[in-house]
Amino acid sequence: MAAMLQSLGVTSASVTSNKFTAFSINSLPVIRSESRTVSVAINGTRKAGKVTTKAVAAQAENPTSAASKPGHELLLFEALREGLEEEMDRDPRVCVFGEDVGHYGGSYKVTKGLADKYGDLRVLDTPIAENSFTGMAVGAAMTGLRPIVEGMNMGFLLLAFNQISDNCGMLHYTSGGQFTIPTVIRGPGGVGRQLGAEHSQRLESYFQSIPGIQMVACSTPYNAKGLMKAAIRSENPVVLFEHVLLYNLKERIPDEEYVLSLEEAEMVRPGEHVTILTYSRMRYHVMQAAKTLVNKGYDPEVIDIRSLKPFDLYTIGNSVKKTHRVLIVEECMRTGGIGASLTASINENFHDYLDAPIVCLSSQDVPTPYAGTLEEWTVVQPAQIVTAVEQLCKQ
Repeated sequence: MAAMLQSLGVTSASVTSNKFTAFSINSLPVIRSESRTVSVAINGTRKAGKVTTKAVAAQAENPTSAASKPGHELLLFEALREGLEEEMDRDPRVCVFGEDVGHYGGSYKVTKGLADKYGDLRVLDTPIAENSFTGMAVGAAMTGLRPIVEGMNMGFLLLAFNQISDNCGMLHYTSGGQFTIPTVIRGPGGVGRQLGAEHSQRLESYFQSIPGIQMVACSTPYNAKGLMKAAIRSENPVVLFEHVLLYNLKERIPDEEYVLSLEEAEMVRPGEHVTILTYSRMRYHVMQAAKTLVNKGYDPEVIDIRSLKPFDLYTIGNSVKKTHRVLIVEECMRTGGIGASLTASINENFHDYLDAPIVCLSSQDVPTPYAGTLEEWTVVQPAQIVTAVEQLCKQ
């Protein structure tokens, strides 16, 4: 594996460690995403508002000062649960299917306590049979329910790919509009900490080409809750990607109800020199690199695209027209990944505004190694982002 990585030009000199340690829900470190007011979009309507200017890992704040701020603090997995619980209270048609989602509370505790509150029929423990219970969810949606399918790991949902593609994504069309499939398919994915190749997959690009499917990726407790609620209310099937290393990220979120748009990107940091497009865990690698870039005199604009299908070309395009340079940073594989589709979309729509070729930093096209050091080499690190921006801004 080391020889394979070296042949691809990956060297330890270009890697900066960004430790998140173990992946157990009880041992993950608490990472704080700085609070902010974000534009709220309901039912796809864009509303103007303040946006995040920072989202970086930080030390836990003083409990006294935290208590004085409005809202309440939640970890990301708790925010997902709160959004799910609010929607189950609001709409009795909402139900959950999956392995260990019931009294065990899910592998990452997103559904903890919901079986006791809503009963075993609305929070249904299933056998280890992804193809079967995903098909059952599609059928339930056709009859009027609003099911949520939890994959214990997104890689396991490859076993249900036929149901997701041929049925979930296409039945509205193939039935001539007689059926809608308001289904949410969610679960953890991404490179964790030494989980091995099969449990470290990034499957965004697998689902990207399925007609009729929407895809979003959460990155903070705030957008995790807002996107969960929006996905449940959508009449379309939605795949919600969660990253295994972000479940214990902490943030203060509003007490009042809010719902985000499934098709809107988030301006994380306004800037002038280069547009950096990213999502999920790579948002934090980018923001770590942004600190270094600012100290070196660069002013990067950072956008969390959030909507992986369709892309928010309105937000992205306005940024490209301003900075004229684009860097894409993703954890998805380089070949056929989200970055490749995003590159094509920008070139097709905004080519005349570019002063330099688009640069895309992606994971290496190799199985994720178990060894921690090799695992880091396969994923984009902050030092590589800094180098890419410096080279891009020289053009």
